[in-house]
Amino acid sequence: MQEFLLIAYLIIALVLIGFIMIQQGKGADMGASFGAGASNTVFGSGGSGNFLTRTTAVLAVIFFVLSLILGNLASGSGDTESEFENLETPVQMQEVPTGTDESSDVPTGN
Repeated sequence: MQEFLLIAYLIIALVLIGFIMIQQGKGADMGASFGAGASNTVFGSGGSGNFLTRTTAVLAVIFFVLSLILGNLASGSGDTESEFENLETPVQMQEVPTGTDESSDVPTGN
């Protein structure tokens, strides 16, 4: 289920980016009133803002809800044991006896 939600989350994020990039800014109203932008819109001169803003708002709400759900699912999937719960003493290492090898160039310690 988490994989499905993650894929839906990524698709909604990409679609949300696309809808935000399509929208015209507030400064475009001045040019549109002189006829510069009214004929180039797909939805007409006044219809694009309402459709795009509502769709963007719905996608943003779905994006945030999926963020909360995925965060909740991810918080419960971690290890339950802490590193500080097992404070045993480490195992003692055995020393390797050093032999006296006459052909070695490494000096031996006393």
